[in-house]
Amino acid sequence: MLPPSASTSFYKEPEFETLQLHAGQEIDSATNARAPPIYASTSFVFNNSKHGADLFGLRSLGNIYSRMGNPTVSVFERRMAALEGGVAAVAASSGHAAQFMAIAAICRAGDNIISSSYLYGGTYNQFKVFLKKFDISVKFVHSQDPEAFAAVIDDKTKAIYVESIGNPKNTIAPLPEIAKVAHDHKIPLIVDNTFGIGDLSSTAPTS
Repeated sequence: MLPPSASTSFYKEPEFETLQLHAGQEIDSATNARAPPIYASTSFVFNNSKHGADLFGLRSLGNIYSRMGNPTVSVFERRMAALEGGVAAVAASSGHAAQFMAIAAICRAGDNIISSSYLYGGTYNQFKVFLKKFDISVKFVHSQDPEAFAAVIDDKTKAIYVESIGNPKNTIAPLPEIAKVAHDHKIPLIVDNTFGIGDLSSTAPTS
């Protein structure tokens, strides 16, 4: 993204190190501060009743309440999206919350996901015990072979889930090959990139 004063004759896209420091933020026009402030406000002012109604009705973008969104969190989300090569990001309070939000958004009662068995213990318990309460089942694949994932996909499968580097055995998932299986079946691939975050193991699409 070009800054307002950048000339396209010499400007180049920021590299990974620059994105880590500056992605997702804009220089404060009032103070010229380089780094964004930490907004401690719990709530935000509406210009009028229509403005408030439009925000709550999702007809306008903006801040309502810090549990739902906050300017500081928005910078973090944009930065993570830039670092991961994504189009957007949603911050969560924990990894468990993030993966549950992702799964709950695409699964209904009776659906299933397919997961590698090379998982963090807390994730395994969430998949094995907690998701059953919502009648969402998980098929565990005890292999990193993409064909093993493909073999258990059915018409109720809504996603494939893997860790880029499995915890605790450091098992490396062949992400491009598993992604192809998911895309061939028109389902998303959900990747926990905790161990590989940053430049170590990028989940960004490659050409």
